[in-house]
Amino acid sequence: MNLIRLQPIYQTRVWGGRELETLFGRALPPDGQPYGESWEVVDRPEAQSIVAAGEFAGWSLHTLWQQRKAEIFGADAPNTERFPLLLKILDARDDLSIQVHPPADLAPSMGGEPKTEMWFVAEAEAGASLAVGVQPGMTRELFAEALAKGTVADAVHRLPVNAGDFIFIPSGRLHAIGGGLVIFEIQQNSDTTYRVFDWNRVGLDGAPRQLHVAESLQCIDFTDSHPAVSHGADGELVSCDYFVTRQHTVQAGQEVLIAQPGDFRLLAIVRGSIRMDGCELTAGDHVLVPAALEPSARILQGLADAIVLEISF
Repeated sequence: MNLIRLQPIYQTRVWGGRELETLFGRALPPDGQPYGESWEVVDRPEAQSIVAAGEFAGWSLHTLWQQRKAEIFGADAPNTERFPLLLKILDARDDLSIQVHPPADLAPSMGGEPKTEMWFVAEAEAGASLAVGVQPGMTRELFAEALAKGTVADAVHRLPVNAGDFIFIPSGRLHAIGGGLVIFEIQQNSDTTYRVFDWNRVGLDGAPRQLHVAESLQCIDFTDSHPAVSHGADGELVSCDYFVTRQHTVQAGQEVLIAQPGDFRLLAIVRGSIRMDGCELTAGDHVLVPAALEPSARILQGLADAIVLEISF
């Protein structure tokens, strides 16, 4: 059993760009289109990660989850039909829509899926920011008035961010990623997003993008008025019901043990390069660390000063 690499799935987005080529050496389709998302680890009916090489080459993540669950994902893997997490890299050249994901108690009745996530900022242009949470005193009625007046941008917090910052986004938290950011996203396996405001722009097809104002007003947590960004440091960044994310800063020549045999992990290389299990991994790479991986293969060696995110259930 070795590390498992998956093939990324690239998604065009009106707010995207081509930074995945520049930063991570990715071979994006040569169509000149803006690619805003790279789905690195995904098990959904409409999108399947495929193993790139090795013993399981050509297998889907869903097949691994169904047929080799204990061996790869560990005896304590969640009892779910599909792999429960979705990992992405986001390239935002322009502001994303102001949006919200439905909380778990509302999602079923709305025909959607809850989505709690976190963002880790890999690259940030000067002055880049996130819009997160509502201004103090904001109510559903006041927010609806702001929508009618076109002043929604004044109803949300703008938080300046730099590379190395991170923030937790539980379901129900109003949010938007600002332009000039490259972000590593760790989330529940969900693709339900309600857009409440999209800067009056059109999509890549030239048509206005769909909004979900009524749904958004039901889902937004209007008590969420004091969001905060934190700067990453070694150790645990986020721990919630769905995932735990830890950061490792690895200097060249340094060695780090990644969990114990029997433990499954996901690794996301944010910057720098490392060697693990005979493989060189560089910025942008995501790999599965199988539960059955031998102890000697769990040693992460720094090649060039690196930041590595370690994700577990």
